[in-house]
Parts: sequence; C-alpha cells; structure tokens
Amino acid sequence: MKKPRLEVNVFIDYICPFCYIGSERLLRLKDDYDLKVAWWLVEIHPQTPPEGMPLEQLGYPAEQWRRMMQSLYEMAATDGLPLAERQFTTNSHKALLLSEAAKGQDPDTSYALHQRLFTAFFAERLNIGDPAILQKIAVDCGLPANFAEQAWQDPENEQKLIRYQQIADKYRIQGVPTYIFGHRVVYGASAFDELKAAAANAAAEYI
Repeated sequence: MKKPRLEVNVFIDYICPFCYIGSERLLRLKDDYDLKVAWWLVEIHPQTPPEGMPLEQLGYPAEQWRRMMQSLYEMAATDGLPLAERQFTTNSHKALLLSEAAKGQDPDTSYALHQRLFTAFFAERLNIGDPAILQKIAVDCGLPANFAEQAWQDPENEQKLIRYQQIADKYRIQGVPTYIFGHRVVYGASAFDELKAAAANAAAEYI
C-alpha cells in the first residue's frame, strides 16, 4: 500500500540536544508516511568559538539549566538514544554549511550525515566545530575528501543559511526544534504522539 505523502519543514541546529531527540522522533514517521523533510538550518549560538567553550558560559540560570538537563536525559532514556555527559559546546556554523551542501547528494548520504552530526556531538562528545573532525565525518558518510572544504567556500551555502534565519524571523521562531506541518507549528522536542497527530492533519491536505 502506498504511504501518504507528508512534507515537514524543521528549524534545527546540530548543537541543540532537543533537536537531536526531535529529529529522531520525526524520522519515526517514515514508518507511516512518504516523509519529505526540509531541514532549515539555523545557528543558535554564533558567538561560540569553534574550539568550544564551557556550557555554563551560555548564560542559562542554574535552576533553568538543571530542569532542562533533567528533561533532556529523561527523553533520551525513553527514546533509547545515547547521550553522553558534556561539559562544552561549540560553534555549529561549519557543520550547518556541510549539511546544507550535502542536500545536493543522494538522500541516503544526506540523511546519514544529518544523523551522524548529531551522534558525533551528543553520543561521542566530538567537537563538530573542528574542521578536521567534520572532514572525517563527511568522508565516513561517503562524501569526497574535498567535499567539506568546498561546502565551506561555496557562497551559495552561506546565502541559504541567511535565508533560513530570515524565514525563522518571519515566523517569529524563538527556539529549535520547531516543526511546520502544513498550517500547524509544533515547538520543541514534542512527544511523538503530538508529532503523529500533526502529521495526520497535514497529510490529509495531500489527499
């Protein structure tokens, strides 16, 4: 039986742990739908240096941070996702450019890179702000040795990131992940059942 078509636009950043969880939850919809995802890549902490910095320098109040981390680890455990304890964050700009460039490759390669960037940072504690690490990730995902460098030098990729930020501003997006299912907007690492309900409503538009 042919699966119903489902188009979803998602604002994400690869250094956002809730995007890591949210992406995996969204991709579970492939079981029921011909899922077409447009990843709209936005840089949430552009001030962070590529070498990384301690997480406490992000400036969250201590109690807010404690609640966020508790919620994060509970969600990861529920979904069976590996999540290593981290003490640092990094700049995601080059990772976003790399992912954007990979969209021009075959879907399997693009999705492999997408998921690998998340697991490298959140499960393996690799610094995805480091160009050498990103180049190795790209090669491991089947991309040419010079692919990452070309992605960083191509001004078209930079322009697309600017465009995604403009779209985020238009929708008044305050955080990531944010999903757009047709006319419905879903915020945060929402429960899978909420994504599934939004998907059912949106898919009906294609019938």
